[in-house]
Amino acid sequence: MSFLDTLIENIPEIKPSTQKKLSFTSKLKWTGIILALYFLLGLIPLYGLGQNALEQFAFLGTILGASFGSIISLGIGPIVTGSIVLQLLQGSGIIHFDLTSDVGKRRFQGLQKLFSIAFIIIEAFIFVMMGGLSPAAGISPLILILQLCIGGVFILMMDEIVSKYGFGSGISLFIAAGVSQQIFIQLFSPLPSPFNPEIASGAIPVIIQSLGQGDTLQAGLKIAQVLATIAVFLFVVYVQAMKVEIPLSFGRIAGQGIRWPLQFMYANVLPIILVSALVANIQLLARLLQNMGAPLLGTFAGNAPISGFVYWLTQPNILQAAIVGSITWVMIGQALTYTVVYVIGATVFSIFWVQTSGLDASSQAKQMISSGLQIPGFRRDQRVLEKLLKRYIWPLTVMGGIAVGLLASMASLTGAIGTGTGLLLTVMIIYKLYEDIAKQHMYDMNPMMRKFISI
Repeated sequence: MSFLDTLIENIPEIKPSTQKKLSFTSKLKWTGIILALYFLLGLIPLYGLGQNALEQFAFLGTILGASFGSIISLGIGPIVTGSIVLQLLQGSGIIHFDLTSDVGKRRFQGLQKLFSIAFIIIEAFIFVMMGGLSPAAGISPLILILQLCIGGVFILMMDEIVSKYGFGSGISLFIAAGVSQQIFIQLFSPLPSPFNPEIASGAIPVIIQSLGQGDTLQAGLKIAQVLATIAVFLFVVYVQAMKVEIPLSFGRIAGQGIRWPLQFMYANVLPIILVSALVANIQLLARLLQNMGAPLLGTFAGNAPISGFVYWLTQPNILQAAIVGSITWVMIGQALTYTVVYVIGATVFSIFWVQTSGLDASSQAKQMISSGLQIPGFRRDQRVLEKLLKRYIWPLTVMGGIAVGLLASMASLTGAIGTGTGLLLTVMIIYKLYEDIAKQHMYDMNPMMRKFISI
């Protein structure tokens, strides 16, 4: 491991804060700065870009936190892909890191960054050399590749800044920002639709315009889309609030205790981000292969897959098809395949994420013991606490993964605004961000809480 340690130590990184705990104001400031920088980078076009074949996949760009044609065309794709590969290697036992030790965690995180940098370079070459982002006449492809690599490193560093100085993670923040922007545009934009210049882009203006013209079918479709969006939003918020609370007491302070919450969606939003990014990358790769004349993963007609493996990874709009009476058995089969892929993928990544991110029973028990907590009526023993937590964490991990996979697939199948998966991710991310902000604010307002819980 000496060579790996040397390599990891020489990777540029954002130094953590020297303060034990950053203030609410400081975290909010850094989160806002990175968010503004992300939107700014998305407006900087690639110098020397000719044909942008990825532009038609803008809906995938929101899931990947990318703006195709800009310097951040890679988005979070390389980071997520690197994380997926490393988790699979760790989970399969091909490589092993002791994530209970500081050295093991440092090596794992360092290798994760190495994988991300490697995939930044690989994906930059793929995007340019396979025709996704073609250079203009007289421009070397290496110029585009270099710009994409620089943008990918920017995203990597910005994610690290948010993780160390802000709220949540940069990956979650970029996805929520992109999807929120798309939801706002798709709801309220009065500008003409690029697909049909006779109607507006936003759902609300279309409803008003269609009702005024007596087009009840068009109005009904948009109303159903808006209602599906509201239903997904409310249901996700409800499920996010579900949790199991374990009563714990402070061993050194008689009569004082807290309830330690374990969320129903225990692994939170990361598993569905990994699944969504994986599916999006497969769809992009399939289109690039078709452009090269080797449609190994399927073929496209316009933006829509029409055959092959990638066809079964694309969600049909079941709700719209049911309203207009065009639903078929093929669409039902496609919807079932799409749902199964998301459920299995979210469950597998939930298990891997819990085991590799310190959310397992052993790590949680160690954290509780170090905070001076114990189970009322039991001796202060990490093994006792770990045994209790295992009864909850494993079922929550599996059931939470299944639930989030079902929610994501069902949201997409109903045609919710902002893409169902994007909407689900955004609601979960914003809800988690709200919880983090509220918790930070509580501890800033009540300094005595820090004497009870080490945060």
